[in-house]
Amino acid sequence: MSILHTRGHTVGTSHCSTIAIRLYNFTGKGDTDPSLDSYYVPYLKSKCKLSNTTTLLEMDPGSFRTFDENYYTNVWKRRGLFVSDDALLNDYETSAYVKLQAQSDQGSTFMKDFEESMVKMGQIRVLTGSAGEIRRHCNIIN
Repeated sequence: MSILHTRGHTVGTSHCSTIAIRLYNFTGKGDTDPSLDSYYVPYLKSKCKLSNTTTLLEMDPGSFRTFDENYYTNVWKRRGLFVSDDALLNDYETSAYVKLQAQSDQGSTFMKDFEESMVKMGQIRVLTGSAGEIRRHCNIIN
């Protein structure tokens, strides 16, 4: 998983419907995703009822309007909103990075790392014509 990908989760909101399965039917047995912090689940359920499609949740509670390293503190506490956030803790390299950012004062390397990631991303060749696609929804292939 790309560290750059997850940095986008430090700013913004998401609809409850995006995470409903994690709260109400994770394995198809009416259960909650066990990787979520057990103290965070009741808060999420109080905001997001099963059929709720309109309520917005902060992707980075406490600083969802600020581009900062707080996202990593939430992930380290198992309070990442998305499965992809929790996946960062399943890999040695990304888990170590999350821990570094969460436990260091003001994300010791966050801004420098982001700068380097943007430079690398700027070197990606754009796919045109039938070689690529613009997705209508970022998590679903058209």
